[in-house]
Amino acid sequence: MRRARRLQGVVVEVAETPELREDEEGVRWRKCIFTIELRGFAGRPGGDLPAWLKGARVRVVRWCCLDWHYRTGVRATLTQEETEAVLRGELDLTG
Repeated sequence: MRRARRLQGVVVEVAETPELREDEEGVRWRKCIFTIELRGFAGRPGGDLPAWLKGARVRVVRWCCLDWHYRTGVRATLTQEETEAVLRGELDLTG
């Protein structure tokens, strides 16, 4: 079975929200909005990213609790569902 392609980019901004969750171990997670600048498809350097998506910025929700979760300048891969939404033209996936 062939795995579906997923988009990948670089985190350029992390915005914290006031929303918190606590897991079963008592760890508090904060809802954050990540802005990711698209670079291509994961596992395909210089892949066949549509021209209208090159350098596009996508906003996605991620849950953070540790200091390294908030880093910018690192690679981030979108989920399959997020990738499908972006390929349909949706760039704000926070709602």
